[in-house]
Amino acid sequence: MSAGAVLDLRVEAAWHGTRPVLGALDLRLARGEVLALCGPSGVGKTTLLRVIAGLHDGWRGRRAMHGRLAMVFQEPTLLPWRTAAQNITLLAGCDDATAQAALQDVGLGDRAEALPGALSLGQQRRLSLARAMAARPDLVLLDEPFASLDAGLANEMVALVQALQARHGFAAVLVTHDETEAQRLAGRTRRLGGQPARLSG
Repeated sequence: MSAGAVLDLRVEAAWHGTRPVLGALDLRLARGEVLALCGPSGVGKTTLLRVIAGLHDGWRGRRAMHGRLAMVFQEPTLLPWRTAAQNITLLAGCDDATAQAALQDVGLGDRAEALPGALSLGQQRRLSLARAMAARPDLVLLDEPFASLDAGLANEMVALVQALQARHGFAAVLVTHDETEAQRLAGRTRRLGGQPARLSG
């Protein structure tokens, strides 16, 4: 791995069943760097995130990562029968004080005992971010984290992620269709295109 890199990835190929999804590509991410992955739906952006996270088996290549990883999915993926605080302690494996600090960090300090069903979609997205922050990650993978939010709320969430990244200094890979989000959050942008998809930019 390159000095100072949190991620060094070489994909030779990736596939779903017999269908090729990703072609040969290289991806290197420095500590504290934010990279946006853009491209049309179905081109393999989420597959690439899953390869990085170690959640996709159908690929060939090499992956080297230094430090802890957290992922924020497009859907909040919360446990509906557990409180906001428990969604953090159980899934991030942290203590109550860490969970409360993470909730405070995203503006949910007073909602620790609320069930996810009592939270708005925006608050659920904030809770997902809090859960990721509680893991004290070196790398955060963000898969369309602002999708289906209205423009005002999406703008708030972009500002929140900016503030969290500045405060904690984690590296991040952001998958987004929105060029404005990419420009605001990322130091560089790469695009996936073609079939099987390859990176450009």
